[in-house]
Amino acid sequence: MAKIKVTQVKSQIGRLKNQKRTLEALGLRRLNQSVEHEATPSIVGMVDKVSHLVSVEELK
Repeated sequence: MAKIKVTQVKSQIGRLKNQKRTLEALGLRRLNQSVEHEATPSIVGMVDKVSHLVSVEELK
C-alpha cells in the first residue's frame, strides 16, 4: 500500500467536535505537526473529512 504524509496546516480552534476528534484520531495534536499513515480506505476517508485543515503528500 502507498503511504501518505498528513500535515495539519490550520487550527482546530472553533471547529466542530467531530472534526477535532478526526484530527486526534489521525494523530495530529499541534499545528504543523506531520504523521505518516498507510493509505487505507478508512484513513483516506478521515483525511477527506478534514481536508480543509490538512495537507497531504504521497510518499514513495
